[in-house]
Amino acid sequence: MKILILCTGNSCRSQMAEAFLKSFDADLEIKSAGTKPAERVNPYAIRVMAEVGIDISLNQTNHVDEYLNDDFDYVITVCDHARETCPIFLGNVNHRLHMGFDDPAEATGSTEEILAVYRKIRNEINTRFSEFYTLNLKKEQKE
Repeated sequence: MKILILCTGNSCRSQMAEAFLKSFDADLEIKSAGTKPAERVNPYAIRVMAEVGIDISLNQTNHVDEYLNDDFDYVITVCDHARETCPIFLGNVNHRLHMGFDDPAEATGSTEEILAVYRKIRNEINTRFSEFYTLNLKKEQKE
């Protein structure tokens, strides 16, 4: 099972979703990318994922163009901008899904207030991707 998760910067939401899916099943081939990737993974995203025992500190951001010729079972956008600007894939894509989440990088306030937003989005991503995994991927792998 090969999955690509897309967002704009590939620094927060797509990184968290990729990490959660990998934590659910190490046999899945998960990639993430951005339509306008940031230079690095967001430090707040790294911090809140570490709180749940998942290390994304060595992850790097990638541009979606790296994957345009690849085949995927699923291409999943996690932000509205990526959904609207999602490129045409030359490879075969079996399923396209959108699971939108607010952008935690837009959070303002104290460090603790910003972290609260990241935690909220992290938990939403965990819940939605856990449901997606249970309802779609576990079922398809058994068939």
